[in-house]
Amino acid sequence: MTARKTKYLSLAERRAYHSLEDIVGCKWSAGVVASIARGVRRPGELERYIPGISKKILNERLRKLTDYRVIERQEIPDRVKHVEYRLTPTGEKLAHLIEQLQELGQQHLDSLPG
Repeated sequence: MTARKTKYLSLAERRAYHSLEDIVGCKWSAGVVASIARGVRRPGELERYIPGISKKILNERLRKLTDYRVIERQEIPDRVKHVEYRLTPTGEKLAHLIEQLQELGQQHLDSLPG
């Protein structure tokens, strides 16, 4: 079965693309998702693990990724309560795609003359 070519993107397609751009269009989102996939779970750890990210931007990205259900926030009761983030099933799929894109980018760079 071949895909039917239309003259424009439907409203549903535009919403899906807009949502995707909002999630991964920010230069920090991929780093946050990849970091959580590697086991970095606490906000302070993420801030130290991702060079150049500010606390404000990290908090905005964590909130946005939580809103889109890419990650989930979990409060850990302990002597001192703390927060950890984990990938949702959608976040795990996205982390895998980010890893593939990173590998593709590295292969491309390695193939350039230089």
